[in-house]
Formats: sequence, structure tokens, C-alpha cells
Amino acid sequence: MAATPAGENALVHAATLVREAVPPIHPGGRPVIGAVAAAAGAARLLTGRGTGVGLLATGLTALFFRAPKRVPPPITGAVLAPADGTVALIEDVVPPPELDLPREPVARVSVFLSVLDVHVQRIPVHGRVRSLQYVPGVFLSADLDKASTDNERNAMVLETRTGHALGIVQIAGLLARRIVCSVAAGDEVAAGETYGLIRFGSRVDTYLPPGVRPQVAVGQRTIGGETPLAVLA
Repeated sequence: MAATPAGENALVHAATLVREAVPPIHPGGRPVIGAVAAAAGAARLLTGRGTGVGLLATGLTALFFRAPKRVPPPITGAVLAPADGTVALIEDVVPPPELDLPREPVARVSVFLSVLDVHVQRIPVHGRVRSLQYVPGVFLSADLDKASTDNERNAMVLETRTGHALGIVQIAGLLARRIVCSVAAGDEVAAGETYGLIRFGSRVDTYLPPGVRPQVAVGQRTIGGETPLAVLA
């Protein structure tokens, strides 16, 4: 069989590099991207203008819903950050009732996501989804402390194989109007895998098991599925 021309190999290699450099889009964002693209196309047909603005709006929307590949670190017992963002709060608090965890103070790490951050959420530990509870609420700015109790949110309890229970709460923000969660109670999940999405500005709270202390600081940047928030005993 004849060898493939060198020029073709170079093109295939370049295409592979480009494909690997462009992160995939979360399925929950595809309808929104399609709607923005359709609106931009309609505006172009009706006015004959706005091509550049329409392409920019579509591109920025696609960028918001990116879901880049992440590789969890080889740290036994690591509790990984469930989202990209900035550690906004670290406090000892009683978990909210919807988590159905013991009513005793535990460490809560709150990660705030700006509109420029990756907005998919990731599983922080290997384990099983013990429960899920959606709670309707208001849409205060997600960086406020009372957003944990007042805002629309989706609460999940994960149970590890070692018997630890963690609470992870997706919290809608000032601009967010939709929380997506793709797992169900009873599902076996792996650390680092994508499980949810919050559209346009939000926050994710992680409630650590009793006695487990955070290994991050307020103001620190986190990478979802890679940055260890804490290590289980």
C-alpha cells in the first residue's frame, strides 16, 4: 500500500491539534447557542447588518458552555473542587436541611463562578449519589453569604466507599436562571466527571465531612475536577 503523502499527514496532525485545543460544548448549552445563532441569523436577514455582532455573540455563548477535559490528581482521599472559580467563603456552618446531613457545624467551601469561568460542575469524589433535592428560591448575587439559603439551588449528597458523606450544592446567581443536573440518586460516580451546569454566573458550595478541614484559602482560584479542596482521613 502506498504511503500517505507527507503533506496530508501534516494537515491531519494540524486538524487533530486544533480539535484537541477547542474544548467540547456541554449538551445543556447547545439549545442556548442554537437560539443565539438563530436570532443573529434572523437579524441579519431582516436588517442586512449585524453579521459581526451575531458571530461574536454566538462565539461568546459557546465559550460560556465549554466543558474542557480535566485530569484528577493522584491523591488518595482528595475532595476535588466541583467547579472552576474563586474560593469566596470558608465557614463552619450547619448544613441546610435539604442535604439531610447531621445537624452539626462542618466546613463549607464556597466557590464563586463569574460569567467568564467554565460553568460545568464536576463530581468531587468517587462514590454514590445518596440523595438529590431541588429547592426553589430567589436570585441574589451568588457571592453573598445568604445565597446559600435563599437562592434557587440543587443539593446533592455523595457517599464515598469509606463511608464519608459530602454535600454539594449548585446555587443559581443573579443572572443564572437554570440549573442542570445529569445524575440521579443511586448513581455510581467518579471524581472529576461532569454532572451539572449552571447558566450565567453562580456558586457551588461543598460541605465537608465532620473533622475534615479545607486545604484552600479564600481568594484562591480553583480548577474543577483538579484542585483538591481537602483530603479525607
